[in-house]
Amino acid sequence: MSESRPNADRPPELRTVAVVAKRGNPEAAKLAVQLRERYSDRTFLAEPALAEATGWSRVDERELAQSADLMVVLGGDGTLIHAARLLKGRPVPILGVNLGSLGFMTEIPQPELFPMMDAVLAGQAKLDSRMKLSCRLYRGEELLIEDEVLNDVVINKGALAKITDHEASIDGKFITLYKSDGVILATPTGSTAYSLSANGPIVHPSLDCLIITPICPHALTQRPIVVPGDQVVNITLKSETGDVYLTIDGQAGLPLRTNDRVQVQRSPNRVLIVRNPRMDYFAILRQKLRWGER
Repeated sequence: MSESRPNADRPPELRTVAVVAKRGNPEAAKLAVQLRERYSDRTFLAEPALAEATGWSRVDERELAQSADLMVVLGGDGTLIHAARLLKGRPVPILGVNLGSLGFMTEIPQPELFPMMDAVLAGQAKLDSRMKLSCRLYRGEELLIEDEVLNDVVINKGALAKITDHEASIDGKFITLYKSDGVILATPTGSTAYSLSANGPIVHPSLDCLIITPICPHALTQRPIVVPGDQVVNITLKSETGDVYLTIDGQAGLPLRTNDRVQVQRSPNRVLIVRNPRMDYFAILRQKLRWGER
């Protein structure tokens, strides 16, 4: 397979296929069984919930991620983000089949699953290499969390919290004090997620940059900004409040305290997503967002 370009080298043989499915979705379990029957010369592994639904041998998530040569996602974008987190930076291609309602990253429609699977296994598919962010949470000098995200890092207040102060710096230089409900730090892939809902820009996923989007800022002049991907962003919570949370890709989080510092920078790892050859990025925007319609 190639990362958006022809590859003269022989593609790696994809012998072990890990399947990650939307939980509680019977259609996903049915598709997983069909995949295993159709490609019986391959080894198929399923995460615990899917293994229970299909009767496959149970493996834990660590073994599944470490053994996979290819990961098939049956669900929506949230399921794909979960799958990318399981891989923990391993450069394993992800074939996302859309069983959800939106599907920005799960580009393959269900009827095209088997033709795309044939192309992937034959080494004829193209991959998009997506930027990830490294996120670290410091409390004083103590490192509390270190993780990676494909979409976004979100600092947000709880339901009853007042507006909060977030001191932002880039490469050690003070930028501004956001008086807002929170701050979103997004990848280009994540630009069409929560950041877009907070009036952030749409950024093509091939770009190497980081988007900083304040959530409901009190100052109208504090607008979203896009910074180069090689810069380090720090957001420090300056308010005295007990109801502010850090959320990482919508999958994990932790309550924040005053003077906690969230550091975000480009990760050395990437996420490889199998492209739908029949649909480019702007076609996805037009189809999913009705982009450009009046």
